[in-house]
Amino acid sequence: MLGKSNAGAMRGEEPHLTKLAPNWSLEDVARHAVDFWLTTEDLPRPGNRITIDGDGAIHLAYTATNDTEAADLYGEFRKILNHVGLANHHVLHKNFYMGMNVPVAGVAHQAGTCRFGTDPATSVLDINCKAHEVDNLYVADTSFFPSIGAVNPALTAIANGIRVGEHIAERLGASTAEVRAPAPRMAPGHSASAIIR
Repeated sequence: MLGKSNAGAMRGEEPHLTKLAPNWSLEDVARHAVDFWLTTEDLPRPGNRITIDGDGAIHLAYTATNDTEAADLYGEFRKILNHVGLANHHVLHKNFYMGMNVPVAGVAHQAGTCRFGTDPATSVLDINCKAHEVDNLYVADTSFFPSIGAVNPALTAIANGIRVGEHIAERLGASTAEVRAPAPRMAPGHSASAIIR
């Protein structure tokens, strides 16, 4: 479960709903809705890529790889909801499932634009996320991911950022202990000089 629907989002994501229900009723639908977020992994394809032409224009080549999996997941989710009794609601005796698919233009977690590996001929970054051709350039965001996965990438990106940071610290001669040493904690109301012995 993630967030809560609202009439504005419904109207913006699915304009055809305004034909099914007047604008005023979308607020009622949103208020009584139970929201779930379903996501599947869009697997990498060699042809899915972003390129820049000689004039600097950006081009996106993209074909989805998870349409069937997403439809299957949605179908299984409906079965589960029906099994727990939503099909026989004590008021409606029916269920209504409304899907709001996020198109590629609504992407929130870009990934895969800087492949990493050991061969400069097939990758941009080395295994420590350093550019093969630029000694002081590191890319530690989700660009190095082979795919975004089917979950929020924040914790993986943070873990990789720590890993890359430790590698950079070692290159600069700092020890891992120095990098990870926490700041000293002080009791409330005491100055640093009062607790240092």
